[in-house]
Amino acid sequence: MSTPSLPAPTRTRIAGDAFERFPEVIPPLVGRTTPGRLVDGGDVGKVIAALLSDECAWITGENIEASGGFNL
Repeated sequence: MSTPSLPAPTRTRIAGDAFERFPEVIPPLVGRTTPGRLVDGGDVGKVIAALLSDECAWITGENIEASGGFNL
């Protein structure tokens, strides 16, 4: 069993803007997601906001995979 990616490769400025400097790495990563794009901070933020809402009050101690189906 593989370790889940939580989240999947995410478009950020980490590693000196690696996605901007090496755009050739993006298509193979995008091809491994269901939505056909990289995760961005807004995607992760929506999951966090949902988990902080009253509707998710009973969810505790779980790994929530916000990966867009990466590696499915």
